[in-house]
Amino acid sequence: MSARTRVVIAKPGLDGHDRGVKIVARALRDAGMEVIYTGLHQTPEQIVETAIQEDADAVGLSVLSGAHMTLFRKVIELLAERGAEDILVFGGGIIPDDDLPELERLGVKKIFTPGATTQSIVEWAHEHIGIDART
Repeated sequence: MSARTRVVIAKPGLDGHDRGVKIVARALRDAGMEVIYTGLHQTPEQIVETAIQEDADAVGLSVLSGAHMTLFRKVIELLAERGAEDILVFGGGIIPDDDLPELERLGVKKIFTPGATTQSIVEWAHEHIGIDART
């Protein structure tokens, strides 16, 4: 994995549960990525601004509140408005299987549902995020 690979990890909305997202952030960091964790209660605007300012390769969103359709859509729309469509969006949380096709249609590259291992997340990230993955 390229040392330049940068991932913003964010908790959008009102969801206050952050144990899982912190574990994912640490796993990605331990795998050699630069990880910027934005903390709880971030707006889509704040997340996109951070991703652009940090020159991120990807944004990982964690949503457990049920607002995933709205929040993922808004982040993707804002990235497009800012000309940052090259920033890959992935995520995880409590997301019904029925919503996965629509999230994919919106441009979410991968959703990790409960039970996903940190190893599977790291392996996917190595394959899909960053300079090395895109060549």
